[in-house]
Amino acid sequence: MTEENNRKVPKSSDLDFSERVRNGSPDALREIAQSPSLDEGQAALLLARKDLPGELIEEIAQRKPLLKAYAIKKALVLHPHTPRLVSLRLLRDLYLMDLVQLTLTPGALAELKRNAEEQVIARLPQLPLGQKITLARRGPGRVAGALLAEGHEQILKVVLDNTNLSEAHVLKALARPKLIPRVIEAISRHQKWSHSYNVRLALVRQPATTLSTVLSYLPELTVSDLRELTAPGIVPENFRRYLQAEIQRRIKKNEKFHTE
Repeated sequence: MTEENNRKVPKSSDLDFSERVRNGSPDALREIAQSPSLDEGQAALLLARKDLPGELIEEIAQRKPLLKAYAIKKALVLHPHTPRLVSLRLLRDLYLMDLVQLTLTPGALAELKRNAEEQVIARLPQLPLGQKITLARRGPGRVAGALLAEGHEQILKVVLDNTNLSEAHVLKALARPKLIPRVIEAISRHQKWSHSYNVRLALVRQPATTLSTVLSYLPELTVSDLRELTAPGIVPENFRRYLQAEIQRRIKKNEKFHTE
């Protein structure tokens, strides 16, 4: 028997059903979804219709035998009309990269994305390095920020180049009190983030930032930001006195400029 003969030829009934789903009216789709004989393949075809109403999706989600199939659970979570509570209930069963796919899906509920991100972040400590590098390269911003804060040497360059990583995520990492010094060094040397004013200000606030880096940023900081840095407890006392002197120097320079 040839390989061609071994291939499974779709039954005419399968083709007929596919046609019914593709072109079915709302009433026809309702009849299919409510059919006691609805199987996994038929449910998958129904869920492939992005205009399937939420009430019919809920009908499918109530069929416990269908939910034994991972493909059905995934299709339910990713469908744009799946009721919120159904999606949240099934979310915990998704594989890692399917959770990531959800976080990057345009139009997905913000609450659903946030929950998916939290699940991915919770799994980070158990993930092998290869998966972490994949997430660092193309994962969502919050996940990238969590990986940045972890500070793995092989991940830092990759994650800082992630287009989903925002300034807010970098600032959140820099706000951690016990950040690994190599994270600070990597940010301060990065072509993009080292030129962000807010990131530079956060680096100045970080106790582990090298003195040479801090001093290189000071000329660009505004007097008002320098004043904030001189509040007790933000920077070491000797550096605080240096900042106070820098503020006075700038004030005198400004006064001299206006009197000439």
